[in-house]
Amino acid sequence: MKTKQQLNLQLTDVPSKDAKKRTQGGESTTDVVMSASVSGNADIFPEILKLHVPVGAKIADVTYGNGVFWRNVDLESYSLTGTDIAMGVDCRDLPYEDSSLDALVLDPPYMEGLLRNNKDHKAGSGALSAFRAYYSNGDEVSTGPKWHAAVSDLYFKAGMEAHRVLKDNGVMIVKCQDEVSANRQWLTHVEIINHYAQLGFYAKDLFVVVRTNKAGISRLIKQVHARKNHSYFLVFVKMPVNKNGKNYRSR
Repeated sequence: MKTKQQLNLQLTDVPSKDAKKRTQGGESTTDVVMSASVSGNADIFPEILKLHVPVGAKIADVTYGNGVFWRNVDLESYSLTGTDIAMGVDCRDLPYEDSSLDALVLDPPYMEGLLRNNKDHKAGSGALSAFRAYYSNGDEVSTGPKWHAAVSDLYFKAGMEAHRVLKDNGVMIVKCQDEVSANRQWLTHVEIINHYAQLGFYAKDLFVVVRTNKAGISRLIKQVHARKNHSYFLVFVKMPVNKNGKNYRSR
């Protein structure tokens, strides 16, 4: 038999008729930005901006090229400056003041073949040569590391410069793709994430873009690695520094 004290405890757990019911906010929808899409860069990029870059932001696209990313963006919504190496502006040495930008976009050549000093040799021959017009400004020269190390070195130095010119909590959007170089697998997006963390960036989001057509291979003898048909948009946030000189992660 339950004691009087036990009965009183049970009664206090029963909500009264006048108690307000807890209700959930928001609404049910499927209209959300997804992390992976079979689409093109021009379709995905506006969704990334909508999710991570506020209207009115001051943005520098430091590898602007043909402006493919911006084709479906309402340019009235942002203050955009587009530059690239063909215009004489190196993403590793930008003409902006410290902590002056709200956001920065980086899409350098992400295949070692596009960093060769001989313009006619960029991307090699065959199917990959078509990438020259889209992912190379034609004037990239690698005077430091070679092969895949030239790719990572470019991303690392551009990331350091981006950290300088971005405001605290500023957003950096990076386009990249993994590659096979010298018959070795290189997970470039992992290298970038790890290195940028050391610079003071928080990897806030990642988008996978799967190409809509099937890639071909010229002169295939034996396939050793899966052919890359996807790339990444990485979204980083510049973490402010606290009083102890350490970065802290912002929401």
